[in-house]
Amino acid sequence: MTTDPGDLVLDPTCGSGTTAVVAEQWGRRWITVDTSRVALALARTRLMSARFAYYHLADSKEGRAKEQEVLGRIQPDTATTGDIRQGFVYERVPHITLKSIANNAEIDVIWEAAQQVLEPLRADLNKELKQSWEEWQIPREAGDWPAPAKKFHAAWWEARIDRQRKIDASIAKAADIEYLYDRPYADTSKVRVTGPFTVETLSPHRTVPSGDIELADDLKAMAGKRRRARLATPPADFSAMVLEHLKTAGVHQVEKRDTIRFDSITGRATRPGDYIGAEAIYLEGDQQRRAAILIGPEFGSLTKTDLLAAAAEAQRDRYDVLVACAFAFDAHASELTRLGPLAILKAKMNPDLHMAGELKNTGKGNLFVVFGEPDIDLLPEEEDKIAVKINGVDVFDPNTGDIRSGDTKSIAAWFIDTDYNEESFFVRHAYFLGANDPYKSLKTALKAEIDKDAWETLYRDISRPFARPKTGRIAVKVINHFGDEVMKVFRV
Repeated sequence: MTTDPGDLVLDPTCGSGTTAVVAEQWGRRWITVDTSRVALALARTRLMSARFAYYHLADSKEGRAKEQEVLGRIQPDTATTGDIRQGFVYERVPHITLKSIANNAEIDVIWEAAQQVLEPLRADLNKELKQSWEEWQIPREAGDWPAPAKKFHAAWWEARIDRQRKIDASIAKAADIEYLYDRPYADTSKVRVTGPFTVETLSPHRTVPSGDIELADDLKAMAGKRRRARLATPPADFSAMVLEHLKTAGVHQVEKRDTIRFDSITGRATRPGDYIGAEAIYLEGDQQRRAAILIGPEFGSLTKTDLLAAAAEAQRDRYDVLVACAFAFDAHASELTRLGPLAILKAKMNPDLHMAGELKNTGKGNLFVVFGEPDIDLLPEEEDKIAVKINGVDVFDPNTGDIRSGDTKSIAAWFIDTDYNEESFFVRHAYFLGANDPYKSLKTALKAEIDKDAWETLYRDISRPFARPKTGRIAVKVINHFGDEVMKVFRV
């Protein structure tokens, strides 16, 4: 209510996304924030499935034509840019004042022109009825009069009503107007969907100062010589809360049959600087397996080097699998899936765990989710270009201990940064997949025919060709239907 089109609206408590939807509807830019991925997923779904009216922009040729039609005044024929900050073409009502009526000279012109028709008719009517009526004395309904008198009477009243209609229109046109800002004129021939937006999360990216320094840190971690920083060690109460929920909820994957349920989780005696904070027992088929539990920082991302140090520690103590729980993972952590025979599972913790005091420990929430790793092939193309083919997502099978390749049905969207700079992920290619026919759903939702060839450039598992990256790296980000995402960096 207090903003104009193009203004930026901030809603720090997203909820179900109503503020974002209304801002999108009325042409406001928006930012909405929430601690729960459920709220963000709900808002994203509402935005991407909504249809909006297309309002005439004041700064457009169509908008000026509509303004000219409504206002009755010729609009300037200057260049238009489609700037939404100029607002829409709104419905309006006249704001009539006595001053505007008194200063309206057109009323006198309309009156004089009408009198030239009305006065002769009044004179003929008086003559037929042998009356001397003034204008205000002429009755609205005719009596038992002769036919000529009825004819003059009907003609007089028709001219009288036409005069008043013209005067009212002149008063309304000359009066000030009040814009109805909640009633812009819509172009019913167009359907509008949401504009582009991004969903930002706790950044899993970092600046790498030097490849040599990174390699030295990795070698030190693998040798078991890297000590965990005190600031990166989670508080004891936070670790206890995570382990309590982990025991109840288990670790979820895309399919229910791949969920890892722990029979027991016990803390282990740790030395200062140790990474593994607990060990768990689970069944792999009929055999018991030991899992090392690494709990990442309460705030921040778990780095590849710390993950490597924890894996080296778990391998030294002969664990079967390492389960690393963190709210976010460093971009390069996705490169690490196994250290020798040790499988490494990166379980992303739900931000709802930050509200553990209000969160009931029922075990039904997806609090720890392993989405797997993107399985891709790099395809050579002409002119020294390459393309990316995504085969699916690799998932850990707790029944066999092996990595099983999935298909593309579990992938809702996948993005490519074709020249990854190790600091920020830029969506340069975006594609959509899924088991159902989204093309049919899109046509149904928009109630229109969509360019099928254009859609097929987006709904595909092989990317369009692109130039080889100058940085020597590309990054692929995959999102499933629950909103979980994983990113992996590939050297090219």
